[in-house]
Amino acid sequence: MTRKLSTRFHTYRRLILVLATSGLAPLLAQAQTAPWPTKAVTAVVPFAPGGAGNGSLRILSEIISPQLGQPLVVENRPGAGGITGTQTVTSSADDHLLLMGSTTMTILPSLRNDLPYDAQRDLQPIGMISAQPVVLAVPANSPLKTLDDLLRMGRAGQLSAGNSGVGTLSHLTTELLNNKLGTKILAVPYKGDAALIPDVVAGTISMGVMNLPVAMPMIQAGRLRALAVTSAQPVAQLPGVPVLKTLGNEFVVSGWAALFAGPKVPPAGVKRIELLLKQALSEPATKDKFAAFGVNPEPGTAAELREFVKSETARWGDVIRTSGIKLQP
Repeated sequence: MTRKLSTRFHTYRRLILVLATSGLAPLLAQAQTAPWPTKAVTAVVPFAPGGAGNGSLRILSEIISPQLGQPLVVENRPGAGGITGTQTVTSSADDHLLLMGSTTMTILPSLRNDLPYDAQRDLQPIGMISAQPVVLAVPANSPLKTLDDLLRMGRAGQLSAGNSGVGTLSHLTTELLNNKLGTKILAVPYKGDAALIPDVVAGTISMGVMNLPVAMPMIQAGRLRALAVTSAQPVAQLPGVPVLKTLGNEFVVSGWAALFAGPKVPPAGVKRIELLLKQALSEPATKDKFAAFGVNPEPGTAAELREFVKSETARWGDVIRTSGIKLQP
């Protein structure tokens, strides 16, 4: 009996030795590690509740949570134009923390030299969530009818364009026009689109540059007229409205939301969320639900998002430097 036990013991030892030297040991160790996630995953939105990106992420959380096996909780942490919530994620040791990034992420590095993080270094891209174009909207009775009118009057210095604030996407879109087309459109900052729209309707300023979902109700009501949109393709809800892309590919501009992982989320966790996100965005029902916010789902990969953030940061940095845009201290 003792001899049989000894034989079995030596056989077991030899088996362990073979596994250890065959490269299977890491796989065994991995199998003994609990799969990610082991608790609820929190997705931080660095802005106040509301907005298309926030709403889109909440829709996705309902789809992804059952597949993930743990709740995906959306938590708003506003402050400092998105910096507060972003820093919460980049500086955390929590390996179950995500961030909803947005267009602001690619603009702030050129406006602020005191950011407490480097978004490209400190965050792990997962995938795009949604995007919506910018619209150039004019009063219903505006003499601006075509893009030729825009160029002619803009180059003559006869146009003003309201935006939602200094350094916002709508502001930079106006300066992009000036930089690339030689126009002299006066950019007029407002404290958000809610304050901007009445002045555009009244004709106090020549036009407003706004996220399309914000302006759409007034366009559909006939109080504003869409002069052009910055999407790559025409917008189905705006038949006959040209895309600004006809003036150059650089005029494809979008406000976007995307998902990133904090620095401590393991690679396997990042990949798992990437696959679940892409799957959720590809479902037909998701497009219908996103339509309520006036945005389109944007399925993609982590690699594509990484390159997009890199190129957009460089793009808007060039516009900011060329235009001399500075935030008020």
